[in-house]
Amino acid sequence: MTNRESLTLYPSPWYNLKQFSSYDRRSDSTGGRGWFANSDYTWFTGVDSSSGRKEYILFDTDGPGAIVRWWMTFAGEGSYDGIVRVYIDDDKTPVIEDNILKVLSGQLLAGEPLSSSVAPETGFHQRGHNLYLPIPFKKHCRITYDCDAIVISGNTRKPSIYYDICYRQYEKNASVISFSQDELINASAIIKRTTELLLKSDDKLAGRKNKIHKLSGIISSGDSTKVNIRSSNSSITRIRLLLDADNPEQALRSTVLCMNFDGKRTVWVPAGDFFGTAYKRTSLTTWYSMVENGIKMESSWLMPFRRSASLSLINYGNQDIEIECNIEVSKYRWNKRSMYFGAAWHEYHQIMTAGAESTGGTGRHHDISFIDIKGKGVYAGDAVTVFNTVDAWWGEGDEKIFVDGESFPSCIGTGTEDYYGYAWCRPEIFSHPFIAQPIGNGNFHPGTTINMRYRTLDAIPFKSSISSNIELWHWLPAVINYALTTYWYVFKPYEINVHPDKNGVKIPVPADPVSDQ
Repeated sequence: MTNRESLTLYPSPWYNLKQFSSYDRRSDSTGGRGWFANSDYTWFTGVDSSSGRKEYILFDTDGPGAIVRWWMTFAGEGSYDGIVRVYIDDDKTPVIEDNILKVLSGQLLAGEPLSSSVAPETGFHQRGHNLYLPIPFKKHCRITYDCDAIVISGNTRKPSIYYDICYRQYEKNASVISFSQDELINASAIIKRTTELLLKSDDKLAGRKNKIHKLSGIISSGDSTKVNIRSSNSSITRIRLLLDADNPEQALRSTVLCMNFDGKRTVWVPAGDFFGTAYKRTSLTTWYSMVENGIKMESSWLMPFRRSASLSLINYGNQDIEIECNIEVSKYRWNKRSMYFGAAWHEYHQIMTAGAESTGGTGRHHDISFIDIKGKGVYAGDAVTVFNTVDAWWGEGDEKIFVDGESFPSCIGTGTEDYYGYAWCRPEIFSHPFIAQPIGNGNFHPGTTINMRYRTLDAIPFKSSISSNIELWHWLPAVINYALTTYWYVFKPYEINVHPDKNGVKIPVPADPVSDQ
């Protein structure tokens, strides 16, 4: 999880990344009548009554595999008072058995940030509860929820229990040591060290012998600056950028970071979006990025190359910008599993939402594309920046991720905020190593929201293609801006459906009605 080099290597042994979730089962076929059904709660895969009690099944699959990201939230009396049980390898005695919130975010199994809830300023029962501690299994895993409050009858499903459980399904010959309480104790030192590394915000790449390449000075409107790096079997390990201008928020969007590796451009993203702050002067700290007041920015994605790399900062705006950029490079052992880093951005500018029929809309929601990649690689994360224009929640949309041409998505979720680890469209800000909301002003009212999710153990490998999408599902008909940034690792050759939008980055960024006055 903390070995940055591992994400640059194509997985061996191979695994598929899949997900069990409480998505509305009326969404039973791609593009079908129930494709945008929104009752994404209290759906289970079955009920186990063999023990004399009703255990609702959240997760049930054969191994070898490992649960790598487990999120839940709840609403309604008694919804979070139930007992969760995890059964491994057909053992009738659960290896985990306790209150659901203790297991997920109560640090019963591991400390922060592997077990946590967000946002800290949100009321506890309105938070998203996240467990990132891996739960491996050799033969089989079943997760059940025993909760007296659950009533499922006809059209009644209550209380509201939402869940997304991501897991790796390994190839059959993969060697896996199953989770047990003894193994948890044996791994305590590794777990403690992992939590310490994930929470450490300074010098995340200590120990590497880095060569620093510098860019600095004024970039006039329409101009650019560039550094060329020639170094065999190397990697960019960190980028630090100070960016300032008379209008710093516009500069964050109109200044584009462009990167080439071994002669192929793989990165073209506005600087602010690349580092996770979009066009807002926010602050955040994650495993892959750090921002201080939208001016001082840092990225620690590992970006390997065999012979050469280049980094350009291009000023598409109408003002001069001042930059100071350090690019750190270290040696990297390139091998046949090594992949190139890539990132892309595009915005659905002034896109019309359908709105729900119950609130005056048409209900004709639609999917929008994060990215389609044709090739072989690993999907490593994404972010959204939404400018909302009405007093209503914009993010009922579920993620829908198709891998290698599958007809139904192996990852289909329960809502945008659930995908990004929080819950109930709460606007409070938070930073976590793998998820963050540095600004949430637009969640209930006109304004801007930024959500991001970075992947490590839950990265998604693909052999021939990946199509990552999310529903545009807003409660009201409205004209909004919806920008998407994606991160991945890939072999050459490959193709993507997102291309540089030079005109889009020149558009004046909107001002939040409340925060920017």
